[in-house]
Amino acid sequence: MHLVPVSIQKGEGDGDAASRDMQTVHTKVAINYHVRPDAVVSVFRDLGNEPRDRIIVPSVQEAVKAVTAKFTAEELISRRSEVRDNIVAALKERITRHGLIVDEFSIINFNFSRTFNDAIEAKTTADQLKMKAERDLQRIDVEGRQKISRARAEADSLALQRAQVMPELLRLRENENQAKAIEKWDGKLPTMMSASAPLPFIGAPSAK
Repeated sequence: MHLVPVSIQKGEGDGDAASRDMQTVHTKVAINYHVRPDAVVSVFRDLGNEPRDRIIVPSVQEAVKAVTAKFTAEELISRRSEVRDNIVAALKERITRHGLIVDEFSIINFNFSRTFNDAIEAKTTADQLKMKAERDLQRIDVEGRQKISRARAEADSLALQRAQVMPELLRLRENENQAKAIEKWDGKLPTMMSASAPLPFIGAPSAK
């Protein structure tokens, strides 16, 4: 009697591959798989009851390398779920015919060269500075529009006040000038008058 486990088996592995833009990528993955119960005979006969070493490990390595080569290093990060789905599809194509089933597969981590990591960090910093500059420009533009609106409102208010006050001010000045003229008059009529110089107003007593 030979026992062939059909329960879920767990495994982790890592390896190096090249991205589409020729960056070296060190990938660490985890996989859960099991032997299909109706295929235990072929697994024992064809794989020596060692599906992990005979099929799983090399298939994972090949699938990771093949899929990694289709993406740039930056895309491996930004499109991680798509990369994972492509690796799972490639794995299923390789191992299903051997009576093995992929239950779960996950990418634990991508590691890149120090140079690439520094470049990614610099790009991230530049993007953040760019976003900050754009936000500052928007804020300055909004503040400028607000100042213009306030200035226009103040100008309109002053114009309205001026229009309301000006007639009253003119009448006040006229009254003040008349009062000053009366204060300066000594009560004597001028000895010489011209037609253009009117007499000052003097209240005459009424005839009884």
